[in-house]
Amino acid sequence: MEKRHGGRALRSYIGGAAAARVGDEMSGPALLLAGLAATGSASRAAAVPAALMVSAAAGGPLFGVLLDRSARPGRLLAAALGGYAAALAVLLATLDRVPIAATVLLGVLAGPLGPALSGGWTSQLPRVVTAGTLARANALDAMTYDLASLVGPALAGLVAGLSGAPVAVAVAAALICLALAPAWALPRAPAEPTEPTEPDEPADRRPPRASIRADLAAGFRAIHRAPALARATTASVVSCVGAGMFITCAPLLGAASLGGAGHGAYLLSGAAASALAANTLLARRPRALRPDTVLWSATVLLGAALLLAATTRPPALAAAAILAGAGQGPQLTALFAIRHRDAPAHLRGQVFTTGASLKTTGYALGTALAGPLATRSLPGALLTAAAFQALAAASFALVGRRRDRPPATGAEATSGTEDGRTRPADAPR
Repeated sequence: MEKRHGGRALRSYIGGAAAARVGDEMSGPALLLAGLAATGSASRAAAVPAALMVSAAAGGPLFGVLLDRSARPGRLLAAALGGYAAALAVLLATLDRVPIAATVLLGVLAGPLGPALSGGWTSQLPRVVTAGTLARANALDAMTYDLASLVGPALAGLVAGLSGAPVAVAVAAALICLALAPAWALPRAPAEPTEPTEPDEPADRRPPRASIRADLAAGFRAIHRAPALARATTASVVSCVGAGMFITCAPLLGAASLGGAGHGAYLLSGAAASALAANTLLARRPRALRPDTVLWSATVLLGAALLLAATTRPPALAAAAILAGAGQGPQLTALFAIRHRDAPAHLRGQVFTTGASLKTTGYALGTALAGPLATRSLPGALLTAAAFQALAAASFALVGRRRDRPPATGAEATSGTEDGRTRPADAPR
């Protein structure tokens, strides 16, 4: 896959990403339904997808290190995708046939492969397109997340209703497998420069590679030392706490204001559709605003959406869902753009997977906080979620402001202009 065939390469990349991410979003609800049918216990059924999520969050940085070290990262991604699909099949086969603790352990072992579907895949985008087309390609890539969150759960429910939950899990695994060929075809990593050798030394002698622990530390330092990257990472993680609270409150809002707990899913579907529409517009003019501006503004928009939702009135809830999606979609696009711009090329995989792991942790924390808060007061839980969005916006405004921004070292240190000249990636557009 060469950049000179950028259109075809990008179509393959986006198609593979969309299939894998729809399968991933489908797998959670499908496993939950399959576990409920097999065990009859909601808590046991929820333990398996929860184990996948927790171990994926913990294993993200390590997977990023392996990805950055690989000469053929696409083949590593393909192997991880195949392993994850196979793990779904094994988890399905073991439900109600072995003790639930064994199935949960299998989920823990399979979870670290999950980052291949999200940050691991996105980190390879600069190798598929040129710097001049990266901004639009980035917006299209972010749209696959919106599409997956809209289609995946609905498809899981539809297939489970028609053919049973085990078939839904199988369809999720099949969709992930559709991404194997596009992943395998991703470009190889650039050859690492070698130090000049002495005349009497072997020609292929290279300096020893740093340890995995050292590479892990280097990845975290890369996020911390680049002020814009540190701001974006901090703000996105704090924002995810509020987003996790909203997701948890959605069924309660459905029960309280929309006629049934199941109707709360309409709010999440509306937000996903709005996010997809917002990113579609953003993809048409990807350079209209700096990603830093978009990320901060989108976070403020999410806070406003949660304030509207706290009224618990049906018209306000509909507006809140649309507003939340209009913030979520561009926020993700801007976050990816900042990572592509500021992450060192040799640590890009780790920056993306570590960021995804931290965001997953934020979602989990928000979910844990929302339960007890919503039991006491549903509007109070939503106001707390809005406060987290305000804190996220404040952290973006404050983190790293005393440090000068270092020169960009990522794939988009410069970006092309319409007349062929280049300009700094953070120049006003």
